[in-house]
Amino acid sequence: MNFELKDKVVFISAASKGIGRATAELFIKEGCKVAIASRNQGNLISAAADIKKTLGVEPEWVVCDLNKAEDIETAVHEVNRTLGEIDILVNNCGGPVPGKFDELEFKDWEQAADQVLFSALRFTREVLPAMKAKNWGRIINITSISVKQPIDNLMLSNSFRSALIAWAKTLSNDVGQYNITVNNIAPGFTLTGRLYELAVTRAKERGESHEHVLSSMTNDVPLKRLARPDEIGALIVYLASVQASYITGQTIAVDGGLIKSTY
Repeated sequence: MNFELKDKVVFISAASKGIGRATAELFIKEGCKVAIASRNQGNLISAAADIKKTLGVEPEWVVCDLNKAEDIETAVHEVNRTLGEIDILVNNCGGPVPGKFDELEFKDWEQAADQVLFSALRFTREVLPAMKAKNWGRIINITSISVKQPIDNLMLSNSFRSALIAWAKTLSNDVGQYNITVNNIAPGFTLTGRLYELAVTRAKERGESHEHVLSSMTNDVPLKRLARPDEIGALIVYLASVQASYITGQTIAVDGGLIKSTY
């Protein structure tokens, strides 16, 4: 299927590894001009080199700490300068620190708000004027199944990712008239470094091995396996496509059937 995305400019935050990187590779395969961001320059250089070796195209990259408003503004301006105005924004971020309510300090809440919620708001504020002027745009937020089924011990993630989808739904109503769609992806257990970290944390709490924890996660999924990052990325690319032009304001789980609710 031709998604009609050739030469579209794509910006993906937190994309040197995991779901973000896999998504970047899929957009490059569609002929898009792709920029990836991370706060770790070494990871960006390594990812860009690996992608060029595999696909023959090196993505643009910019160093960007999602907790710093000035980094976000600079990153968007740099991509606009090198690739052109951004058509497709994929808001991605790492997860906040785990913990229960009485274990978290107020600074943890502030940092998580910047990381998960305000980073997406800031990126979107930077790209919206150009999208409106072109009468076309895609904003896709990578969240978590925790927005549909809260995950124990992830108080910060559960809270701010849920706020993110409420904001996105409201925004989709505001910008639909400009042919801009806003959607959210809610990944389930996916083979990323973040999942490994969560497994290690749970293992320490339970006095188990992280291998046992990962095996338990797998057993909870009806498909009896963990997701690959590119399986999440495939839906992101589709939601950016012309064929998905009538889908907006939605939160779609890619979880192997893990969420138990019927909607």
